Amino acid sequence: MKLGIVGLPNVGKSTLFNAITKAGAESANYPFCTIEPNVGVVDVPDERIDRLADMYHPKKVTRAYIEFVDIAGLVKGASRGEGLGNKFLSHIREVDAIVHVVRCFEDENITHVEGSVDPIRDIETINLELIFSDLEVLERRIDRTKKAMKGDKSLAAELELLERVKAVLEDGKPARSLDYSEEEAPIMKEIALISMKPVIYAANVAEDDFVKGIENNDFVNRVKALAETENSEVMPVSAKIEEEISELDGDEKKMFLEEMGLSESGLDRLIKASYRLLGLISYLTAGEPEVRAWTITAGTKAPQAAGKIHSDFERGFIRAEVVAYDDLMACGSMNAAKEKGLVRSEGKDYVMKDGDIVLFRFNV
Repeated sequence: MKLGIVGLPNVGKSTLFNAITKAGAESANYPFCTIEPNVGVVDVPDERIDRLADMYHPKKVTRAYIEFVDIAGLVKGASRGEGLGNKFLSHIREVDAIVHVVRCFEDENITHVEGSVDPIRDIETINLELIFSDLEVLERRIDRTKKAMKGDKSLAAELELLERVKAVLEDGKPARSLDYSEEEAPIMKEIALISMKPVIYAANVAEDDFVKGIENNDFVNRVKALAETENSEVMPVSAKIEEEISELDGDEKKMFLEEMGLSESGLDRLIKASYRLLGLISYLTAGEPEVRAWTITAGTKAPQAAGKIHSDFERGFIRAEVVAYDDLMACGSMNAAKEKGLVRSEGKDYVMKDGDIVLFRFNV
């Protein structure tokens, strides 16, 4: 999974990126500090992997991971080349979801490109640039489709879809605000509009606000109200606190979180929100050679899940031997789980569940 971190300059974007990836991206109080997109890879925390490793003592442990891309601060007019322009819009097209960092705190020592703090205005500024960029892409696609239609009338439905999306974009709304049929979804995926991508708004608040509680933060409440209208997620976060958390390990980190009244870090919350937003789950494989987490889309059937490991597994799929993680932990071993009849043999129509521990049988 690849997440693109976007936002206006000086909203705390690179500070948050540094904190959650420990990648050391440059962060400073001036616009366009981030020129080339910084990339950081983060393991997905999963207690199940730790406990399976304790059980199997494998030679190798492989967790699921997320790639974060810190994209330069966008400004009004970016789609027309203002600031650092379209170069950075192209980086956003490659991500699965967008983490839109929004400044929700006042600080006279940190400049704001618009001269004042207004998260809704800032969100609209970024969204409009993404929409303008999408309109260019869509208009080129419409022109190509119209030319192709002269010899292929079957493209009429596609053209109708494209015109419908264009009207929504021209109204200042993102492409994700429309509902799409099963036939339309693959077309939209191929076009890869930025405003189709799901969004998590990371509402960056001051350290004091976060500790005391953000219920009375008007900036955050306004972002939540906007997010509800477009089915996006909102995650209040303090980039400064995350920066402090990133410098701690083990017990120190746990104690710091407890002192702050937090049960988990912003990174953990962001990962969970990303999985929810993209409809992802993990299944697990476990043995002496390796304990590993595999990320799949909810609703994936066993053969396609096996294909994540190797295409031969899907092509020659025979069955999946499955035990639920909780059942295996309760039994203490795979043999004990088998004796209790908790290891099931599932066929091609089995829909994978989060936490399934699987051994795939195949023959090619």
